[in-house]
Parts: sequence; C-alpha cells; structure tokens
Amino acid sequence: MGVVVVMSLGSAVCISCVKILEGFSGGGISCGVVGEVSDGQLWDAPLSYGFHPCVKPSPKYKGPQELGRYITVRSNGGLNQMRTGISDMIVVARIMNATLVIPQLDKKSFWRDSSAFSDIFDEFHFITTLQEDVRIVKELPKELESVPRARKHFTSWAGMSYYEEMTQLWNDHQVIHVAKSDSRLANNDLPLDIQRLRCRALYHALRFSTPIEDLGKKLVERLRSHGGKYIALHLRYEKDMLSFTGCTYGLTDAEAEELRIMRENTNHWKIKKIDSVEQRVGGFCPLTPKEVGIFLRALGYPQSTLIYIASGEIYGGSTHLSEFKTRFPNLVFKDIVATPEELKGLANHASQTAALDYIISVESDVFVSSYSGNMARAVEGHRRFLGHRKTITPDRKNLVDVFDKVERGELNEGSLLSSIVTRMHANRQGGPRKRGGSLPGVKGRGRFRTEESFYENPYPECICSSKKHVQRT
Repeated sequence: MGVVVVMSLGSAVCISCVKILEGFSGGGISCGVVGEVSDGQLWDAPLSYGFHPCVKPSPKYKGPQELGRYITVRSNGGLNQMRTGISDMIVVARIMNATLVIPQLDKKSFWRDSSAFSDIFDEFHFITTLQEDVRIVKELPKELESVPRARKHFTSWAGMSYYEEMTQLWNDHQVIHVAKSDSRLANNDLPLDIQRLRCRALYHALRFSTPIEDLGKKLVERLRSHGGKYIALHLRYEKDMLSFTGCTYGLTDAEAEELRIMRENTNHWKIKKIDSVEQRVGGFCPLTPKEVGIFLRALGYPQSTLIYIASGEIYGGSTHLSEFKTRFPNLVFKDIVATPEELKGLANHASQTAALDYIISVESDVFVSSYSGNMARAVEGHRRFLGHRKTITPDRKNLVDVFDKVERGELNEGSLLSSIVTRMHANRQGGPRKRGGSLPGVKGRGRFRTEESFYENPYPECICSSKKHVQRT
C-alpha cells in the first residue's frame, strides 16, 4: 500500500522550501518533489552491499592461559550499559591473562533492580561460548575470598598498552576488583582480534536467559500477528532522562521544577544547572512524543502503523502521549502485548523488562529512537551487525527548526513538511558506513568521548564484505 507524502509540484514549492530552510545549520537539505512512498521505501532495510557479520579470530589467536589470576567486576548502569561493559571486561581479562568471575550487576542505579547475572543472562551459555577466549568462573575459589584485592577504577577508553601496563598489579595481588565496567576500552585503534572478541561477547555470548528469550520471541510473534510489520520506538521520555538532560520543552512549570529538584538531589549527576533552550537547540534533548508523531507522519508512515513503545514509564503519562496517539492510535506497550501473568515475574526488575524491549527492538521491521542513549546505540549496533536492518536516526538538531515552525504555524503538517523531513533523513536509515572518529577540534583524552561508540557501529572490524563500495549514511 503506497502512501502519498507530497503531491505538490512546481517552482512555488521550491521557493517556499528555500524560505523555510533558511537558518538551518546543517547542509545537504534540498528541495524537490517527493512522490508516492511505497511499502518498500517505508519498511525495507537499506542496501547492505553484501556486508555480513565476521567475528572469527585470526589463525594466530591462542586460547586462554591459566595463571591463577582473577578479576572481579561490579557492572554499573542500566541493562545496556552493563552489557557493553561486561563485553569490555571480557577483553580486559583476555589482555591481562586473567580469569573473569561472573560480574555483579548494578543494584543501586535509578532502577534499583535486584536481578543477579543468571536472572538476566544464560550463564552457562556465556561461560561455554567464550571458553576459547577467556576462562570464566561463577565465583572466586574459597582460598581467595578473603585475600586483599587490588581495587581499580580503570581509566575510560583505554587501549592495549594501558592494560598491558596494568599487568604489573599481578606482582602483588592475585585478585583485581574493578569498580566500574562501562567504557573501559577505546572505540578505535585496537587489534582486530580484540575487537572481534568484543562482538563475540556481546552478540553471541551474552544471550538472555531462557525465560526472557522465550517471552521476547512470543511477544514479537504477537506483534506480527497484528499486521505483519511494526515499528519499535524507543521513546526516551522518562523522568530520569529528562531530568538528567535538563530538557523541559513541552512541560508545565510544575513538571520542570520537579525535574530540577530531582537533578539537584542526585549526587552522582555532576551538572546541576542546565539551560533547557540551549540543550534543545543543540540537539541534546529527546524528541517529545508530539515531535516523534510529527516526524513519523512526515516520513510517510500511515496512521494505521503498529508502533511498539520500548521504554520505561513515560513522564506525564497519557497527557504527553495524547498528541502522539492522535497521529498513531495503534500504539502498544508491554502490558498490552503480554498477559499480566507473563509480566508478573518481571515486576520490580527493570533490567529484565528492558531485555524484552531489547529483543522486540532488534527484531522490529523499523527501529526509531527519540534519543541516542545506551539502549539506542546498542540496538543500532546489533541491527547493523545482523544485516543493517532499517534504523532511522532523527536529526534532532536540524529538526528543532522544523518543529518550531510547525508550532508557530509557519509550516503545516503536509507535503512540504514531508519533503523537508524525508530529504533530511534520506541517509539516516542505518545503511553501511564506517564508524565515526572524534569530533574536529577536540584535544586530549576528551576526544575519545566524542567518538562513535564501537557498540553503536562495529564496522569495519566485525562486519565484512568482499566489495569495496560502502554507501555513506
């Protein structure tokens, strides 16, 4: 079924388009006629040019050594921050010739989830899948439980030489305890075998526990039974995210004040005073539910599109979702797709619930995220790894001007808006491209923070092709 997004023709449209686009900071947005959008254009994955996963180690790769050294880890953050952190720690254990003890999961974060490793992940599969890479045990040997440990907070985005230097810790200790697991490895400039081990750890070894996997697959089947295709929307409009980013656009004064107080009282959030307007103009705010609705309609998705919301509790609930639902009434959450009995065991276990969202998002026909957080980056990377499944990344910075013009009545939801938005996102569909480096002008260690995450785009190390041509997206 085709959807007409632009019917306008002639120079008048282009003249209007130029006027509306005045003031955009980004380039590459042009005017023209957009015709009928076919089902293929809406749902099909971008051309992948024969790219495929490649994670096998090189012929020189050797098995793990048994040297009586152990690393214990406390994984910090939410589900996907822990998943990528654990994958990093697998590599750290490999570099340092150590046995990894099954990591302890974060129980003190915003979600306060008491889940153990085996509640979320298939522990046996994790250990056996990586047995040719790193030795993994469920717990420390009894004789080492009480020995003094070297407690380390390894530096962020560290390379091979850093961890090779850290092996001197074994001169005085048999056990090293790592206080944080996230972002312990550099994104770039690591040996090929090291990068591929990260992919084997994340995409093969860290499989969810059987109950979560089974329920996730069952929910995907139910969504498909509704109409065959669905969008998974990671709507990052939760209280903690809005408070952390200081984004209050579209909120009431009372809601904005509530978020300010929350940010002020959260000790580990370093920045307390944030200019909400500057954040939004810079593209650092999650899109509001209304903005996402405008965005998806402008891309040509019909009102009947089935959309699964993969997120926690939306701040303001139905109040802020109402304008999204007027554009896409076929909106579903976990508690609609799953039965109360199926969700009963997941109550108060946010990480297990997030695992269901992750499965449904990876398997969706189209994945869209309103903000580039840990979940969005992890899902995008996994979908790239599995064949560059369609993943639409909103250009939040340039969309601000569009949304503001719509809000002021200077631009209507219709053909011209569709032309602008579709052209702006023609190359933001998840097609193959090499991972981005650091932003220009950033010096020192700060440049590592600006690099595109390895787990957001594991090309070229874990994605191969015999063809040389790579389409930029």
